[in-house]
Amino acid sequence: MKTLLTLTARLIADQKWAFSRGLALSFLVLAMGAALLGLSGWFITASALAGITGLGLNFNFFTPSAGVRGLALGRAVSRYGERLLTHDATLRALAKLRIDLMDGVSRRPHEEQARLRGAQALNRITSDVDALDGVLLRLVLPFLAGGMVQIAALLMLWWLEGLPIGLAVFLIYLLGGGLGLIWVARAARHDARAAETALQNIRRRALETMRARADLAVAGQLEAATAQTLTEVEAEALARRNLEALDRRVGAVISATTALAGAAALAIAGQMALAGQITPARAAMGLFVALALAESLMLLRRGMAEIGRMQEAGARVMDLTDTPERPQPDGHAPTDTDDPLIESRNVAFTRSNSAAPLFSDLTFSLARGETVMLAGPSGAGKSTALAVLSGLLKPSGGEITVKGRALPDWPEGDLRDVLTMVPQRSQLIGGTIAENLALALPPEAQLDEDAAWAALRAVALDEVIAARGGLEARLGEGGTGLSGGQTKRLALARAALRQPDILLLDEPTEGLDATTAAATLSGLRALLPDAGFLLVSHRQPDQSAATGTIALK
Repeated sequence: MKTLLTLTARLIADQKWAFSRGLALSFLVLAMGAALLGLSGWFITASALAGITGLGLNFNFFTPSAGVRGLALGRAVSRYGERLLTHDATLRALAKLRIDLMDGVSRRPHEEQARLRGAQALNRITSDVDALDGVLLRLVLPFLAGGMVQIAALLMLWWLEGLPIGLAVFLIYLLGGGLGLIWVARAARHDARAAETALQNIRRRALETMRARADLAVAGQLEAATAQTLTEVEAEALARRNLEALDRRVGAVISATTALAGAAALAIAGQMALAGQITPARAAMGLFVALALAESLMLLRRGMAEIGRMQEAGARVMDLTDTPERPQPDGHAPTDTDDPLIESRNVAFTRSNSAAPLFSDLTFSLARGETVMLAGPSGAGKSTALAVLSGLLKPSGGEITVKGRALPDWPEGDLRDVLTMVPQRSQLIGGTIAENLALALPPEAQLDEDAAWAALRAVALDEVIAARGGLEARLGEGGTGLSGGQTKRLALARAALRQPDILLLDEPTEGLDATTAAATLSGLRALLPDAGFLLVSHRQPDQSAATGTIALK
C-alpha cells in the first residue's frame, strides 16, 4: 500500500488543481445520485399520501419536481466534467511518468539498458504504465469520493430522519462493503497476476513468431509456435473468466449489503414513523438514499480487483524512475591540447558473470587524423571495447584518457561533444530524413540543410535520398524504407553532423559493396579531416583505410 500512496502523490504532484476539481465533481455525482433517489422517494410517497388523505390540491408538486429535474441535469453535467477533468489530468500525469521513466532508464548502466530494449522488457514497461491509470481513476478518486458521500449521507440522514437511521446505513456499508472489497482485493490477486503474465507471454510469443515466421515456416515449426501462442491465449482467457466470476460474486455481496442497508433504514424509519417522530414520506427517503449509496461501492469494485496488479506495476515503475543520478564531474572540457585524442593504458574488462577478463592489456593512442583498426577474432570483445572506450561501460582495470583528461572526469555532455560512437546496429525513427539527422543536434538547434547534404554526400547517400524526395522523405516505424546498408550510412551521416574529434565505428561498412564501402570511409575522412577514427571491422575496405592496427588480446 505504501507503494500506491507514494505513486499517487507522484502522479498528482503537477495536476493537483485538476484532480481536486475532479474529486469535487466525483463527490457531486454520487451525492446528487443519492439526493435524487431520496428526493424522488419522498416525492412519490408524499404525493401518494396527499392523494389518499385528500390534500392533493394543497400539495406543492412544482418545487420537488423542479428539484428532481435539477438534480438529474446537475448529475449529468457533473459526470461529464468529472470525466473530462480526471481523464485529462491522468493522461498528463502518465505522460510525465513516461518521461521520468525513460529518464531513469537512461541513468541505468549500459548493459542493463541493452536488456531493457528487448521485446519482453518493453512490453512489460508499457503494460505497467498502462496499469497505473487505474490508480487514480478506479481506486483513489472513487475511494475518496465514496468515503465523502457516505459521511455526507450519514450527516444528512441524521439531520432529516435521526441518528439511528444514518448510523445504521453507514455501519452496514462500512462493514459489509469494506469487507467485500478487501475480500475481492485478496482473492483477485492470483488470477490478476496470471492474466497479466499470460498477456505478456502472448505479446512476446506473437512478436517472436511474426519476426521469425519465415525461418519457422522453413523449419516446419510455424504451427508449433502458433500453438504455443494459443496456449497462452487460453491461459489468459481462463484467468479473465475467473476474475469475471469473482466480480459477479462481489457484485452479489454489494447487492446484499445494499439490501441490508435499505431494510435496516426502512425498519428503523418505519418504527419512528409509527411513533410519530417522522413522516412516512421521510421514512421512505431513508430507504431510497440507502439504495443509492450502492454506487459508491460499485465504482471501487474494479479498482480493488486490480489493486494487486497496480502494486506490482507501480513497484517496477518506481524502481526505474528512482534510478540515482549519475555523478557529474566538475570542470570544463579541454580545448587546445597536444595530448592524444584518446589514450588507453592496460585497459581490461571483465563481465559481471565471468571470472576471466573478456580482454586485457588494451594499450594504444589515437592522434588527430589517424584511422586505427581494432582487430581480433569474433567474440574477442571488440564491440565491448568500443563501449568501454566511449564511457558506456566501466573498465575493470587500466586507464583511459580523452584529450589528456581521465575518462571518468569528463562531464557527460562535454564528452559526447568530442566523442561519438556508431554501434553495429544503429537505430532510426519513424519520420523524415531531416528528423533522423537532427537527432545528432542539441534540442534547440536547427538542422542546416547544407551541412546535412554534405554529410549525406560524404557517405555516398545523397543521390539515394534525393531520389526519394530529399530531406523531407519519410521513413516508416524504426526507419523502415531503407536497406540495411542505407540505414548504416544514414547513421554515419548523422554522427558526422556532430563534428566530433573522436569517431568510434563498429562495422561501419557492413552490408555495403567494396566500392561503396571505400567511398563511404574516404568521404567521412574528407568531411572530418582532423578527427580520429577507431574502427572495428572484418572487411578488407575498412582495413585498407586504417593507418594502424591494434590487436585485442
